[in-house]
Amino acid sequence: MVSSARPEAGAVRGSWWRAVLSRLNSRAARTHFGTVAGVVILSALLWRLGTGVLLDGLRRIDLPTLLAALVIGVVTTVLSAWRWALVARGLRIRLPLGSAVADYYRALFLNAALPGGVLGDVHRAVRHGQSAGDMGRGVRSVVLERVAGQVALTVIGGAVLLTMPSPVLAETRHFAPLVGLAAVGALAVVVALRMNRAPSRRGRALRATLTEAREGLLSRRNWPGVVVSSVLILAGHLAMFVLAARVAGSGASVAALLPLAVLALVAMGLPLNVGGFGPREGVAAWAFGAAGLGASSGVAVAVVYGVLSFVAALPGLVVLVARWYPGLRAGSGTAAAAAPEPAPGRDYPRALPASPVSPVSVPESPAEVRSEKYAPKESARAASSCFPFSAEPSEGRPMTPESV
Repeated sequence: MVSSARPEAGAVRGSWWRAVLSRLNSRAARTHFGTVAGVVILSALLWRLGTGVLLDGLRRIDLPTLLAALVIGVVTTVLSAWRWALVARGLRIRLPLGSAVADYYRALFLNAALPGGVLGDVHRAVRHGQSAGDMGRGVRSVVLERVAGQVALTVIGGAVLLTMPSPVLAETRHFAPLVGLAAVGALAVVVALRMNRAPSRRGRALRATLTEAREGLLSRRNWPGVVVSSVLILAGHLAMFVLAARVAGSGASVAALLPLAVLALVAMGLPLNVGGFGPREGVAAWAFGAAGLGASSGVAVAVVYGVLSFVAALPGLVVLVARWYPGLRAGSGTAAAAAPEPAPGRDYPRALPASPVSPVSVPESPAEVRSEKYAPKESARAASSCFPFSAEPSEGRPMTPESV
């Protein structure tokens, strides 16, 4: 009895674990995993550190600070839209700068307002692909534009972390040579495999993608603008972080804040956030604490930075409403125009009245025969004045047997 009960208990536990794993591997769980992770990180930080310093930093945000955030946002957004237009031109897609700025502002607002932090870029890629008539190139232009920003953050951020005092300076110096050697070895292996393998469909697609990346980012007429815009955009984000630190009450120097800002910006790229909030606050708390500036101060600076970034993206809400409202009015106008209007002077009864069948009368004279032959019948008059059984062919309605 005992031996038979144990396998049954093990089977129940195994089926329970399989059910849990299947639930975790479902599409809904993968979709909301980032949002849940961001909420958990924020809740743990606020439970651990309290809300006193956080609320104090938010109270210090005044009108000049908001105007400065808006100005920085205008500069970085226009430069980002210009970089996007350059990449699109390299892929032979026409993208005017004005439309690029409006679409970029809308994407920034959606990134800040919706969970995940990337839904605005997804919307921008799909809409650009639809308007350009080439979904693949439209999406790839947005992806390459974002890749350019991440490459600039990696290169400049790596240089800052390797040359300036930071909590990860010693660890970075120890691990950087090993990471570099591993990357070179992996690249050599990939090149050797590609040289010894016959060209395949996947290989041709990869080469086509690399060719488009080279044309969009590294062509002779594009790479200067892409490099300059990427550097200035990153400088604008770092300036926003320093402004947030000053608003939150941090007295650290700019040289001490730059490595911490780089770490916070890297954490923002993780898809485990709610409008950017989550990993950024966790990394900022650890980095500020390791630098001796206080973990609570790091959370306050990161939250103020998130609020200022949201304010800088608010013009995207204006773009969203400005493009949504005319479409809504056009849709309502089309629906009103499509609704049938009754003809003037005609009364449409709700139901077709049943007319009694009158007996056939025999005419007594030829005149009476002619008037009976050419005069409209009573049933035809009733059919021509009743909806929807009208006997007038010009109205496109079916003719009743009585009207023939």
